[in-house]
Amino acid sequence: MSRGNRPDYALTRRGTGDGTRWYALEPQEALSQIGTDPRKGLSQAVASDRLSQDGANELAEPPPKSVLRMLWEQITATTVVVLIVAAIASALLGDFEDALAILAIVVFNAVLGFTQEYRAGKEFAALRKMAVPKARVLRDGEWQQILAREVVVGDIVQLEDGDQVPADCRLLESTNLRTQEAAFTGESESVEKQVAKIDGQDLSLGDRRNMVYMGTVVTYGRGRGLVVATGMDTELGKIADSIQSVESEQTPLQKRLDQLGKRLAIAALALVALMFAIGLARGGNVEDLFLTAVSLAVAIIPEGLPAVVTIALAIGSRRMLKRQALIRKLPAVETLGSVTTICSDKTGTLTENRMTVKILALAGEQVELRESFAEITSRLDGNKSIFRPGDGVPLSAPIALTLGGSALCNNALVKEDEDGKDKALGDPTEIALVVAADRLGLSKEELEVLLPRVAEAPFDSDRKRMTTIHQWGDRQGWESSNVGKLVLSLVKLPNAPYIAFTKGAIDGMLEVSTRIWDNGQKPLDANMRDRILQDNDRLASMGTRVLGVAFRLLDELPPPGRELEVEQDLVMVGLVGMLDPARPEAKTAVQTCNAAGIRTVMITGDHPLMARTIARDLEIATNDKYLTGQQLNQLSTEELEQQVGEVSVYARVSPQQKLKIVEALKNRGEIVSMTGDGVNDAPALRKADIGVAMGITGTDVAKEAADMVLLNDNFSTIVAAVEEGRVIYDNIRKFIRYNLTGNVSGVVLMLLAPLIAMPLPLRPIQILWINLLADGLLALALSVEPAEKNVMQRPPYPPGESVFSRGVGRDIVWIGILMGITFLGFGYWAWSTGRPNWQTMVFATLAFSRIWLALAMRSEQRLLARIGLLSNKPMLGAVLLTFGLQMLVMTLPVLQRWFETQPLTGVELWACVGVSTIGFWAVELQKLVRKWAGQ
Repeated sequence: MSRGNRPDYALTRRGTGDGTRWYALEPQEALSQIGTDPRKGLSQAVASDRLSQDGANELAEPPPKSVLRMLWEQITATTVVVLIVAAIASALLGDFEDALAILAIVVFNAVLGFTQEYRAGKEFAALRKMAVPKARVLRDGEWQQILAREVVVGDIVQLEDGDQVPADCRLLESTNLRTQEAAFTGESESVEKQVAKIDGQDLSLGDRRNMVYMGTVVTYGRGRGLVVATGMDTELGKIADSIQSVESEQTPLQKRLDQLGKRLAIAALALVALMFAIGLARGGNVEDLFLTAVSLAVAIIPEGLPAVVTIALAIGSRRMLKRQALIRKLPAVETLGSVTTICSDKTGTLTENRMTVKILALAGEQVELRESFAEITSRLDGNKSIFRPGDGVPLSAPIALTLGGSALCNNALVKEDEDGKDKALGDPTEIALVVAADRLGLSKEELEVLLPRVAEAPFDSDRKRMTTIHQWGDRQGWESSNVGKLVLSLVKLPNAPYIAFTKGAIDGMLEVSTRIWDNGQKPLDANMRDRILQDNDRLASMGTRVLGVAFRLLDELPPPGRELEVEQDLVMVGLVGMLDPARPEAKTAVQTCNAAGIRTVMITGDHPLMARTIARDLEIATNDKYLTGQQLNQLSTEELEQQVGEVSVYARVSPQQKLKIVEALKNRGEIVSMTGDGVNDAPALRKADIGVAMGITGTDVAKEAADMVLLNDNFSTIVAAVEEGRVIYDNIRKFIRYNLTGNVSGVVLMLLAPLIAMPLPLRPIQILWINLLADGLLALALSVEPAEKNVMQRPPYPPGESVFSRGVGRDIVWIGILMGITFLGFGYWAWSTGRPNWQTMVFATLAFSRIWLALAMRSEQRLLARIGLLSNKPMLGAVLLTFGLQMLVMTLPVLQRWFETQPLTGVELWACVGVSTIGFWAVELQKLVRKWAGQ
């Protein structure tokens, strides 16, 4: 059978989410449409034809960007171009040292950017690792083991416990089959599969219970599936395609610096023209005018800005590493400080990613286990637990029977690890039951010694329950066991050789139960049935998964193969409510975000009820509004943009829909952070302004797509990262404010001097020296300034704001002009009084003014006297070293000849120091005025 003979075959290449709704077809219909014989599978000829037509069952890598293109993009950024021009100008002035230093900054930044972009391609290699090497398929009527890359649409594959699914499949057979799909859907619980068709339009992946997906793992049972999509047509392939289609965008800081570079480039050109024109009008020497004009142009450009930014980001990333946040891309550090919305995955990020027993409903009485999972498992991870009266929730007979019975009717194992600690292994739901019983003193291991299992009726999806039969006996010798003594003291049951425990869905349990344990066995009448159903509905409405537990005493074992016969006339003892609880520290982190003006949004593939419960618990949801995946499909992009501002909870969401939500938020002007750990989070992680992956539970795909990785999987670490990002942006703004204010003062001095018939106050070499001082140690010291006190008590700054906003541009202009005019007046006095060293006095005053200006601009709100000199020790060292270097330039003979300086008397030196403080007093006085005005 060839592809040409199957006109419908082309439909299958659209994947599992488009075209044919495979979950809505009966197995025979799916087989017929694809053209597969259920008894023989595909023939080798057809399989080979489809392999050649469709290509290998693997994820395609995107074509890599060329090295030359990546390097070209790095060196053509506006700020970099300006720096290159500045380097050329410095070389023309004969200052080859300054030219080399500027070029070194250019090269350093280009190499750093190139390295980050080159590493980004690794996320696809991580995605490809999820493909399995081998698969069992039915070909020509025989089962064969082939390479997974050779699986084609129409193959029938065998799936067993522990297998990784090789392609997207429509199930044909299922025997208690369960798969772990948390990486796709966000659900921590493994998914029970079925074969029957499912009606519905646009069902989310989590609701397509008769489908299995490439890259997921079989955790229980076995089954057979019909391959309906391979390679890039699978759901995993769609995620890979989404990642490839997401283009990298500039960070807010990069956009602001690019804007700054363009403005400075225009200002520098205008300054050169103006200075040159004024000089020519006064009959100046053309060569001297050119050198002076270019020197001023170089001086106005903050060559140290890229270095300051890079060092500030590097220092910030090192600080964050100490706080368990690994930065993969340096600009992400600052971007976090600009975040306005954090879109967080639920499972494993806001929650513990482990099902935990939280509520027991016993004969109408509800008992809540409020301890965190870490507290519940503390005994399990240590020595064998011993119940201590008064410790934890007090036990009663219904609790002992409910938790003890659920631990026995359970296939989870408790094994000792390499460190000698006990660890629970198995299905997450069953682990939760074992852990809860152990927490209250009912060790599964000891229970199984006292009550050994002798028979069982395994769980299946039709009955939705499981039964195990244990030896009950006369209970002699139980007094020697802590568990035995505890159970004997609580449970007074008649002697019988055997006892059966059953657990399962409530509706099915009520069908086979006739009595209830309420201080002894009592008839299960209609009123009690209604109470149990009400308890079940109430617990389910809270987002919990509910199981019922019952028992029955037996006089003899059922014949082999007839174990199901014991599931009648049961005694119901209690209901168990389980959920994946919120991390204890997550609530505090969300509250801190709220105080900082950052909105938290939950986006999950989990059930809406569960999502709403966790969101309310963490105070994420301020209203009852939420959207499901099905509802999202019905909204246009414009309609979604109108709603994302109000909706804080999204449930049953697919990977593509996560991406759609992030895009809608960004279209509204938000700076979006997306946190997650699964494969399904990768496209949104990459699309977001800042992607944050979990380091412990996160998949390799998520980590490679993210900008930052939380090494402790702690949501609160994001808050620390946001704080660090805000500090870095504040310090970069301080540097720009400080540097350009000083530059403006020098420009005003040089432009106005000719207008009052003064000679030029500074030599070109002196201008470049001051520029070097300002962009050197003092600037770097500002980059490590500690955080302002209110850094996390204010809303994030508007994403589109300029670096000159909130008074920075105003301060640069008025303080720079004030300083320039003051220095001009001081220089005019020194020149007019005939002092031969008047130019040196101006030179010294301008250099010292940068020191005072840096000290004043350490804080936008607090006075220097309040923050103290020792709160930033690098700044104190930079001040002393800068002062010392300037004194050497003015006193060392070899440097005097180079910089054309002359010695100053003590009085002249102190006069220079005093006049140089004008900028310091202007900044400090402005702080006092703002404080008095309540700003």
